[in-house]
Amino acid sequence: QVQLMESGGDSVQAGGSLRLSCTASRYARCMGWFRQAAGEERKAVATIDSDKDTTVADSVKGRFTISRDNKNTLYLQMNNLEPEDTALYYCAAETIQCGHWRLRFNAYNYRGQGTQVTVSS
Repeated sequence: QVQLMESGGDSVQAGGSLRLSCTASRYARCMGWFRQAAGEERKAVATIDSDKDTTVADSVKGRFTISRDNKNTLYLQMNNLEPEDTALYYCAAETIQCGHWRLRFNAYNYRGQGTQVTVSS
């Protein structure tokens, strides 16, 4: 079992920055951030595996950076935030290496409860 605890969500103005954190109860090889805006599907934001190989959604490329430390914490640095980034952000983790499934939230066995990010114009 892997338990996940997300933090860092907040309300900010457009152009601001936030850093989300997700602490896992034990090491997970594949981890990712997903988000769901009101009335929309949940979508992958960024994923990272144990080799630090990453995927980043086109909508946030150049503004968001995913990283992880050598223990059990996943980060999402979000810069130049836009109102369209408003969503509930979820962390997901899996003990095996990332595969073709890495962009699908429901493919992960371990999923957080979400942290709210609200960006006002």
